[in-house]
Amino acid sequence: MSTTLLATQLLSDTDVLALRRAGREIGRRLGLDVQDQVRVATALSEVGRAAVATGSARVVITVTPSPVRPTLRAEVVASAPLPVDGDSSDGGLPAARRLVDSLELDPNGARVVLTKVLGVSTDLDDATLAAARRSARSAHTADALDELRVQNSDLVRTLDELTLQREELRRVNVELEETNRGVLAMYDQLSTELEETNTGVVALYAELDERGRELAAANEAKSRFLRNVSHELRTPVNSILGLASLLADSHLDGEQTQQVTFVRESADTLLTLVNELLDLARAEAGHEDVEPARVDVAELFEELRGTTLPLVRAGVTLRTEAPAGLTLVTDRRLVSRVLRNLLTNAVKFTDTGHVRLSAEPEGDLVRLTVEDTGLGIPADQLESVFEEFVQVPNRLQPTVRGTGLGLPYARRTSEALGGTLDASSLPGEGSVFSLRLPSLPVAAEAAEGPRTQIPPEPPERGTTLGHVLVVDDDRPYASVLVSMLRDDAARVSVAHDASHALALLRDGAADVALLDVRMPGTDGPTLLSRVRALHPGTATVLMSSGPRPPLPAELAAVPFLAKSSIDRTVLVAALRRAEATR
Repeated sequence: MSTTLLATQLLSDTDVLALRRAGREIGRRLGLDVQDQVRVATALSEVGRAAVATGSARVVITVTPSPVRPTLRAEVVASAPLPVDGDSSDGGLPAARRLVDSLELDPNGARVVLTKVLGVSTDLDDATLAAARRSARSAHTADALDELRVQNSDLVRTLDELTLQREELRRVNVELEETNRGVLAMYDQLSTELEETNTGVVALYAELDERGRELAAANEAKSRFLRNVSHELRTPVNSILGLASLLADSHLDGEQTQQVTFVRESADTLLTLVNELLDLARAEAGHEDVEPARVDVAELFEELRGTTLPLVRAGVTLRTEAPAGLTLVTDRRLVSRVLRNLLTNAVKFTDTGHVRLSAEPEGDLVRLTVEDTGLGIPADQLESVFEEFVQVPNRLQPTVRGTGLGLPYARRTSEALGGTLDASSLPGEGSVFSLRLPSLPVAAEAAEGPRTQIPPEPPERGTTLGHVLVVDDDRPYASVLVSMLRDDAARVSVAHDASHALALLRDGAADVALLDVRMPGTDGPTLLSRVRALHPGTATVLMSSGPRPPLPAELAAVPFLAKSSIDRTVLVAALRRAEATR
């Protein structure tokens, strides 16, 4: 006989978060391991979110005892048929089907049954079932902040697993390099017998070629893995940042505000690590786009000083020194990132004295130097700081930690710019990092420097946005954007792919469309062109978890928002500017 553990109604995304938490608690009480608890909770969340999108839904979770196959069962009855298109990356039913043992959808499309087989040894006595019911009720009344905290912990655990996999890839590369050295030694030995063993040498040559291809493929697979996984991790982290921003704007007491701040800071830290992984993968693969232009070194230094000064400890002086009129033709964005990385490290490990950023000509090169009077680095560990995930032990400041990715990225970026990055240091006295860069060839118009475009002033505060269309395949993040716009837009419509967006626009034009860049099928820039063709008067804004994509000349002026920096104020201001200038 089945026992009901939870019966509830889903009316909003808050109910879906509560259902996710209840599913995890039920799984824990019934003896599922942590991964299966997360799978069950996520499957319930995906189906629940799809059901809420139709209006409302009724959920009943039961457990059926059996000496052979005790089973956890969840029945979701929605107010309208559920969407079934897409694949697992879209979420909803396709994703849920991959997470449980079975998922059955009634022919009418409104009723879904999910089942998860429990272990044969699962104890389903009255005390266990009563505890499961209590946990489900308690979890279902918990607030969204608790669930966000749990999801953040899941993300951190996933990142730890990613780090372990990265170390395993490193170990495999080392083994491949050792194998390759052995093959080369064999090749040297056989070469001395070339006239007698020509056939063998030819065969060995083919083997070496194959090994080289395997090494190249392994390295490319590693870089591709980092790029893909880093991007997929940024999507949920941006949702957490958006939800934390919404919570911060609500009426919270002092402790709740502090807790939301902790969530935001943790998500920011995770996003920084993911971005560093993605930057490193791009640099290793040689995918850095170098755009040379004439750079005023003194002007660049002043900008870097302004962004670094808030990080400097009391008692430490930050100085910048550059000869007047010194210029360098290089990629300003990439050089700025390298120097900012070096300056951040310098101020992080300097308690007294100074940090100095200087520049001087050196033959055909320009030498940019970051010098500090900090802790210093032992000589036997100086080169290792340029290796991924390596951090020098720091007994004097054990709380100062990093990812071990900044300096490896800085060196690879320096090489992409045709330069070098070297270091010298004395423990207890400080460190000096020297970046030597050549001037790169550049087109005449680019040598004049970037032209500053001053954005139009936003309309007066308090004006209401018109009809806003949000297009994003990340359903949680789309929900966050809708919540941010609730008080400032006359109407907000949501589409999760290009075909849905165009269908909505055929029914009626939107005043402004906010488009995600990276979507399955038709991407944001392609959709943007179709929106303009359909309704030329619709203003458009692009957004993405990654950098701004390259666009054709006719779309170059389209505003762009980084998801990690979007909060209510930034979002509304950008849409108002776009709507005012259409």
